[in-house]
Amino acid sequence: MNKALALCLALAVVSTMCSMAAAASAQPRTIVLGVTPGVHEELAEVVKPIYEAKGYTLKIIVFSDYINPNVALAEGELDVNSYQHYPFLEQFCADRKVNLVKIGNTFIFPMGAYSKRIASISELRRGATVAIPNDPSNGGRALVLLETAGLIKLQDGVGWKATVFDIVSNPLGLRIVELEAAQIPRALDDVDLAFINTNYAMEAGYVPARDAVFLERADSPWVNILAVKAGRENDPALLDLVEAYQSEAVVRYVESKYPGSLVPGF
Repeated sequence: MNKALALCLALAVVSTMCSMAAAASAQPRTIVLGVTPGVHEELAEVVKPIYEAKGYTLKIIVFSDYINPNVALAEGELDVNSYQHYPFLEQFCADRKVNLVKIGNTFIFPMGAYSKRIASISELRRGATVAIPNDPSNGGRALVLLETAGLIKLQDGVGWKATVFDIVSNPLGLRIVELEAAQIPRALDDVDLAFINTNYAMEAGYVPARDAVFLERADSPWVNILAVKAGRENDPALLDLVEAYQSEAVVRYVESKYPGSLVPGF
């Protein structure tokens, strides 16, 4: 092979490699987002075209529980998730010894108390059965709401970290049962009152602002978040996703479809 031919072949190879690299760089970057069913999944679908207009591809994976979206995030199967509030994330990281962090707020999903037996909290009778979530942060959240409603008294200073062992006064002798959050809507026939996270309440067909007999205040500290693995807080693609979630179009959608049931937390 003469030198001229060799040079031509070399240039052709370099040109091909450059073209392949350019084509690869032109491909939209795919971001994998984990959510739970119901309104979190719905919001992700609303966000998707807004985010993809920025030049990304958003792949949405739906999980049926509150644990596996964080497990998948910690193991690198997800880039980001959107389904939890910060106290839940903080508790998960402490329990599992993983380092996941918040990169932005989304919406407050006020927790509500629901019942098929009473129309008002004041109708609860002595010995009534009350269901609360069995995960530490949402269980504590429900206990704080029970205290806010004047039904129990908690030990001073425990806040959302409260457990049933922190109840220092229970005048009605309420029987508090702890159930997996996703299962509580199906337990409504068997209990007098149930504290249900908004996404699961909506999935079961309830409208919190209309159907809850007691609803958390709109200024609740339990705002939902976007979480990522530590070290990715400044990834532009993930910050663009935060921007999409907080966009005016998403806020308008939420305020139109879920007035009073979902509240912007940013």
